[in-house]
Amino acid sequence: MTAAKEFYFVIIGHEDQPIFEMDFSSSDKKKKESESRHLNQFIAHAALDVVDECALINNTMHLKQIDKFNEWNVSAFVTMGRIRFLMLHTQRCDEGIRQFFQEMYETYIKYSMNPFYTIGSAIKSPAFEQKALIYGRKYLV
Repeated sequence: MTAAKEFYFVIIGHEDQPIFEMDFSSSDKKKKESESRHLNQFIAHAALDVVDECALINNTMHLKQIDKFNEWNVSAFVTMGRIRFLMLHTQRCDEGIRQFFQEMYETYIKYSMNPFYTIGSAIKSPAFEQKALIYGRKYLV
């Protein structure tokens, strides 16, 4: 029996505040999603120190599995502007996660170029959320 693929994506700003977050899973678990949201946020914020350490050591933007908490693996992508993209995932999917990070980075760059967007503020755009859903279905689930 194979476990369901679950993914939690979050963009973290300069001051460790979440800018955008989204859950992806291969099965529809709305009740479990609401119960585990706080745990996912805790795991993501606990991994930030490891992400910062790895970003100083490595010259690459994409950091493969850098941390693990119970069944959750943590992968990261650090932009040149020090915005951190974190992906919590239950199964390894390195290439899909890398492609998802690349697409979301490009989407974030386009969104951040909007003169009405303040860097580091929460992203509440339906278009941005739709792009994340499309890329999540394409590369992750």
